[in-house]
Amino acid sequence: MSATVLVINSGSSSIKYRLVDPAAGTALAGGLVERIGEDAGRLVHTTDEGSTEREEPVPDHGEGLRRVLDLFAEAGPDLTEAGIVAVGHRVVQGGKEFDGPVRITDDVVATIDRLGPLAPLHNPANLTGIEVARELLPDVPHVAVFDTAFFHDLPDAAATYALDRDVAERYDVRRYGAHGTSHQYVSARAAELVDRPAEGLRQVVLHLGNGASASAVAGGRAVDTSMGLTPLEGLVMGTRTGDIDPAVVFHLHRNAGMSIDEIDVLLNRRSGMKGLTGHNDLREVHNLAEAGEPEARLALAVYAHRLRKYIGSYAAVMGGLDVLSFTAGVGENDSEVRAAAVAGLEFLGIELDEARNEEGTSGARVISTDRSRVTVLVVP
Repeated sequence: MSATVLVINSGSSSIKYRLVDPAAGTALAGGLVERIGEDAGRLVHTTDEGSTEREEPVPDHGEGLRRVLDLFAEAGPDLTEAGIVAVGHRVVQGGKEFDGPVRITDDVVATIDRLGPLAPLHNPANLTGIEVARELLPDVPHVAVFDTAFFHDLPDAAATYALDRDVAERYDVRRYGAHGTSHQYVSARAAELVDRPAEGLRQVVLHLGNGASASAVAGGRAVDTSMGLTPLEGLVMGTRTGDIDPAVVFHLHRNAGMSIDEIDVLLNRRSGMKGLTGHNDLREVHNLAEAGEPEARLALAVYAHRLRKYIGSYAAVMGGLDVLSFTAGVGENDSEVRAAAVAGLEFLGIELDEARNEEGTSGARVISTDRSRVTVLVVP
């Protein structure tokens, strides 16, 4: 077997991984651990020989990654014989310190840990993946790739909050964004799919998963994004509020007697779709809506309303729109959400093809009509 790289994305509620042959550009194996910390976890490991699937609780990310390595030992390929030359780790928050990939050292680990308050659902999970992988695979270099790097050079007008300047500078308060690895890849892939140079395109990318974000990409460069100082801002998410009046924090502290830590947990872990319906998995929310539950129907309407607001505002920021791309678990698989997100946006030149949108194929594809002025894509 040629030299390989193990790529690990230890996310807020899941672990995704691939064993990649970078020379050939192919994945030799990969899989998913999802619903970490919930009553019913799920593990899927896939190779050329087929898939191994288990339904069992996974209490935390450390245990999840250990089970991933057990699956490699059980179902292959054997990592001791896979020729691994590096392990790549996705990390959400790189702050001002990291504007590109970096080899992981103890100092890098300490910095990722220090930046944890800016991504409380992610950097600790990312760090767990790094620490367990370094322990289990100590003889190869580990590299961190940061979600914030693509947004490191946002225009000042987009990155700057209208906060007291001295306070903002002292405490590094600015828009950092997140999901940058996804937005960078998808916007570049979208340019290939429409066969036009990225430099001439105005794009909106919607990364819709348990965490969700939007970006405006003009000429191949990110010019705005929905996540802010932390991944809490922006779209409605699985457990996060997205945009909310900051005075809600003062109100709950003064009138409900909630501490700052309690409000942090409320906004990050008990809100979003989970707060509105009791479920952070949109598949469950759809099931409730189909059963006639008004709370679920309202939640889906709130979710789509926020998406339409961002598509329209980013078209305004860029002076128009050429390509709209959906990606990540919900974006790739939920045709109802895609249709709801663009409903009423015909005035922007968006015309969805209902049949194409409903197709269950898994590859990159166009889901707009041939006459639509905006090309709408699904990009895995």
